[in-house]
Amino acid sequence: MTEGSGGPEPGVGGGSEGARGWLRGWRPAVSMAARNLRRNRVRTILAVLGVCIGVLAVAGLGIFGNVLALGADDAIGDIGTQVVVSPNADAGVESLSAADVAAIRRAVDDPAVGDPAVVPLYSDNAVVEGPSSQTFATVYGVEEPGLAFEAAEGRLPDRHRQGAIVGAGVAEDLGLGAGDTVGIAGSQVRVVAVLAESQTFSPVAPDDAVFLPESAFAADGYAQALVVAESGATARAAADAIREEVNAREERVDLFELAALVDEINDFFDLLSTFLLGLGAISLVVAGVSILNVMLMSTVERRQEIGVMRAVGVTRRDVLRVLLAEAGLIGAAGAAAGTLLTVLLVAGLVAATPAVDAALVLDPTNGYYLLLALGFGVGVGIVSGAYPAWKAANERPVEALRS
Repeated sequence: MTEGSGGPEPGVGGGSEGARGWLRGWRPAVSMAARNLRRNRVRTILAVLGVCIGVLAVAGLGIFGNVLALGADDAIGDIGTQVVVSPNADAGVESLSAADVAAIRRAVDDPAVGDPAVVPLYSDNAVVEGPSSQTFATVYGVEEPGLAFEAAEGRLPDRHRQGAIVGAGVAEDLGLGAGDTVGIAGSQVRVVAVLAESQTFSPVAPDDAVFLPESAFAADGYAQALVVAESGATARAAADAIREEVNAREERVDLFELAALVDEINDFFDLLSTFLLGLGAISLVVAGVSILNVMLMSTVERRQEIGVMRAVGVTRRDVLRVLLAEAGLIGAAGAAAGTLLTVLLVAGLVAATPAVDAALVLDPTNGYYLLLALGFGVGVGIVSGAYPAWKAANERPVEALRS
């Protein structure tokens, strides 16, 4: 039926019949589009290669940024679960009193906060002597070390009444182990435990410290209080509760929130991932311009062919379908090849670089970037072919044949 008649075009109808007709209309269009692309293999391969490189850039850079973020999060460990409470020297507070520690415990003793552990610490500096060498270290006084630290050697007492607990760095420098004797400010003390190496960074550095019972200190107040939560969210809630309770009347304490540092690091890697995706998207935009150029050249070269099709009764919709199918096939082929190449490239990097943790590369979140690149590649092909297809479908048959 010609376009000027009043009847419906093939494939147009209501309900499920219309949907089936619409699908049937695309099948010959895709078949014809594949044949047309095979007629000019070199141009088609170059266009597919452009999309392939763009998809590889988007997926590869996206996965690279995500692996960096996951690796940083894994390396940071649980530092976001700690809050260090210190006296506010600007307000004239030199130390934390027993009342301050009690107020901190009241603030976090709430089911909404999660009831984290509060470990007050005395602090001083002293020369620590081993069997053959000595070093200068921070000496802390702590009553319940097991609430905040873990032992690599020996056993942490529930209540620290006697002996010394040595940090991993001090133990390595002085060659100490559980059961050895260490000299602290001229006194000989037995080492009851050596701490596991710390995975955190904060004003309290257990690796380079020695922990003694509180009775070894004659100070009037605590130097710091360490709040240890089970998660970063709990630590943030604890910090807010402490501010409301302890600093209600005056700013008596300063809070060092490790969770805030973790958030800043995560924000940085999110920005880095977005930046890398933007770089990859530029490659896909270039590929889209390449497809646009290919389709425009194709429609110009086939102008008479399209004019003959329109003259014998092929509708604008069918011409549009064929040309859109060509652009879609280029995008789909390039996207599929780029996705496969990304998988192979990432697998090769993991195999060739032992420092890259395979578990980070296999994280399910990396699949998002593969799907994003795949969809983006197909979309670029269709969008780039839309204008040439519309232009060719709406050209008058007489003008096309006259050329």
